[in-house]
Amino acid sequence: MSYSTAERATVLVEALPYIQKYNGKTVVVKYGGNAMISEALRQAVISDIVLLSLVGIRVVVVHGGGPEINDMLHRIGKEARFVNGLRYTDQETMDVVQMVLCGKVNKDLVSTLNHMGGKALGLCGMDGGMLHATCLDEAYGLVGKISSIDPTVVIDTLENGYIPVISTVALGEDANTAYNINADTAAAKLAIALNAEKLILLTDVRGLLRDPKDDTTLLRVVPVSTVPGLIKDGIISGGMIPKVDCCVEAVRSGVSRTHILDGRQPHSILIEMLSNEGIGTMIL
Repeated sequence: MSYSTAERATVLVEALPYIQKYNGKTVVVKYGGNAMISEALRQAVISDIVLLSLVGIRVVVVHGGGPEINDMLHRIGKEARFVNGLRYTDQETMDVVQMVLCGKVNKDLVSTLNHMGGKALGLCGMDGGMLHATCLDEAYGLVGKISSIDPTVVIDTLENGYIPVISTVALGEDANTAYNINADTAAAKLAIALNAEKLILLTDVRGLLRDPKDDTTLLRVVPVSTVPGLIKDGIISGGMIPKVDCCVEAVRSGVSRTHILDGRQPHSILIEMLSNEGIGTMIL
């Protein structure tokens, strides 16, 4: 599809008030799922992040890497184990998590951002004592619960004009070890610590649906006060519950808006942030 010069100008004019609104504000994007695996979607997400940064929006990227971790475990002949939806992390698995998340996945993202015109810097939760954690439950192994956050290194990175790209491995507070941290949880906690304007979670679904089989039942706006009822009615269920809980915690702790967006849709971040249309579910 081709657009006329006038149509392109209209798009830019429509984006202007949003650029002015968010200029200088901090937005935390949790990046993972299909948007990370598909090369086309990856390029779209990265270009969105670069554009937002270039127009003066302070973007913080928090990433997962589950498929890459599974792939490396398979290569070394180790089976991936999950307990109640969380990766069971013994010491050998933790070594792989550190190597893959803090190494290959993080640096690949930094490289792509820089290659596409951004200015990115890779960090992990242990850098500068950013993320401290204690054991969530021995049943999960070295899976941690964030006990404290020091966002200084992230703020310094933003102040120097970089896009921080953060892998969610935390420094153990109750033991001399690293802990594997859920990326959604880490993104929410960082958004709170940074007084972010927005928290965006990229997922593999359109958002919250009244009927999971019908995309037309998308709930576009969800006040936090309605969340318990939606869980009780089964509209929010399964793996969506912890994602929504992260959004609720962020909103109640001062983040203005949180969004659950479909990372399978190209440029979903730009559509949400810089257009009148908006997509996905906003929790406020």
